Amino acid sequence: MRHFKKIASVCCSIALGMLALTGCEDEHFSNINAPDWLSEKVDSIANAQKGDDEVLEGMMEDVYTIGNTDYSSGWWTVFSKYYVIPEGKKWNAVFNLSINPAASNTYKNFALIICNDNEREGEGYLEYGAIRYDNQPSGNSEWGDYIDRSYVQSTLTFETDTDEGISQLGGKVTLTVDRSDPESFRVTITNGTVTKTYNQPSPLVNLNADESNTNIRCFLAPEGSYINFQQTNIEPIGGLTSAEDKNPVSMVLQGVPDEVDLGVPLDSAMADVTAVVTFEEGVTKTVTAEELSFSSIPDMDTEGEKTLVAIYNKTFKGENCEQPIVASATFNVVEKIASIEVTTQPSRKNYYYYTSPATEGMTGRTLVFDPTGMEVTATSVTGTERVMDNSKLTFSTIPATVGDHTVTITAAEGVTATVSVNISESVASEVHNSTNMLGAEDNTSAFKAEFSDYFDVAIGETKSIKFTNYSDLAANWNNFIVALRKSDEVTEYAFVRADNWGDGSGYAACVHNGTQGDWATWLEGMNGAKVTVYVTNCGNGTADVQIVMEGTTGTTSTQYYLGVNTIDSEDLTFALSVDHCHLVFNE
Repeated sequence: MRHFKKIASVCCSIALGMLALTGCEDEHFSNINAPDWLSEKVDSIANAQKGDDEVLEGMMEDVYTIGNTDYSSGWWTVFSKYYVIPEGKKWNAVFNLSINPAASNTYKNFALIICNDNEREGEGYLEYGAIRYDNQPSGNSEWGDYIDRSYVQSTLTFETDTDEGISQLGGKVTLTVDRSDPESFRVTITNGTVTKTYNQPSPLVNLNADESNTNIRCFLAPEGSYINFQQTNIEPIGGLTSAEDKNPVSMVLQGVPDEVDLGVPLDSAMADVTAVVTFEEGVTKTVTAEELSFSSIPDMDTEGEKTLVAIYNKTFKGENCEQPIVASATFNVVEKIASIEVTTQPSRKNYYYYTSPATEGMTGRTLVFDPTGMEVTATSVTGTERVMDNSKLTFSTIPATVGDHTVTITAAEGVTATVSVNISESVASEVHNSTNMLGAEDNTSAFKAEFSDYFDVAIGETKSIKFTNYSDLAANWNNFIVALRKSDEVTEYAFVRADNWGDGSGYAACVHNGTQGDWATWLEGMNGAKVTVYVTNCGNGTADVQIVMEGTTGTTSTQYYLGVNTIDSEDLTFALSVDHCHLVFNE
């Protein structure tokens, strides 16, 4: 508005001047051309208003939701459609990103995945990499063999994945993947508040088996958030989804409780239930219990198994639909619990932890309780007894300090019991690999292509191993890997890397952090870094991995992964592996 006023002021001033010169002869004033300086001034002000925002052309409606609207979607569980981008073209997308107000991790947003022209994880599928909206130089906000993090810039940077400010990433987002310049590849993600760019001064290589096919595909993968997609300038595989209203065709219930106390009304018992509703054209959204009608067959007045029937009768836009849809699930009505008692003690009551330079300054460190072998008997309000399923109980955490500690077991509000466990500090013993080198000396060994010896880690033990890490320095993940496996050397609990990332069934539960600092500086020191890895069998179904890295730049950094779960404490081994690096032992 203030620029409009400037333009108006300039125009009015010159107009008054012209009127004075012509003696207010209107018939002549209308034919007077504006002088060049005035045109230039007006154009200058108008251009200043335009800013750097790109004008999106050829946009089409593509209206659908990606992810659960209760923010429960985990990583790599929900995806957008595929958008195929030919060489020389540009993809523009507009969508609303909803961030969980309770999110405590900066990575709970979305990632752009860039791949070749194949189905995800199918035969021939290859990824260039991923670019997540948040920017964390010390974490993995970008990854992939063809993504160079040095080309990333953002107006908002997080030092750790627990920094505050993730809410700034929400709202209307414009995404551009630009292949229009044959000499570059560019990505821009912006919501007007936070802008992240990736400007690669070279084109993408062709990863398609057919060299004549130069297309790439892109798709979006949210985590702990959801996306309401709105517009695209490229029609996706499977076609566009219109914004016209749509009737529901099916739904799946989520969060139905296994057990409900006798006497609790059905609506109260199902208050946290949600349903993923699929509408015409394949559009989905998650609806809450308030939007569903529930009934129980048979009724709730007696104990036993019940069938929950849920009815939904709204269109995508919330109007009454032509034909309601129905979904069902089962649950049990049980007598309310008055008290619980530990009638069989857990199999393992002795837990262990180890303190290395990676954790010596850590405060508030805890261990989790292992209920294996424990039996808890519940007594109902009428005096009947039953053995509880341990998965329906919750347990307090245990301080990682030496001594006896009490664990509180909770079955329901105000219904608790306790059990005692003992915590000891583990002592490390060093192990040695049977060969002096792992991986090709020219750092060409592929990801997890080779493994060191496997080392057994018994309950309460900590095993340490020392080596020198040599890397091709192409990316932060091109360094050593620690794999936790069963003694069959095949069944893997998890693997973890030097750069604050890992994967596997036991990885999601662990607490992890590192002191690498600036990513480029840390990576520079990893070619020739002296490394010590510590692996502890905590005796409670978890394992800890701690790492100390003395870089060639004179800086020592540390990394820890605490509480990797799904571990069989009676069967834990670890080995080292490589990814475009090699390791030298026994120096």
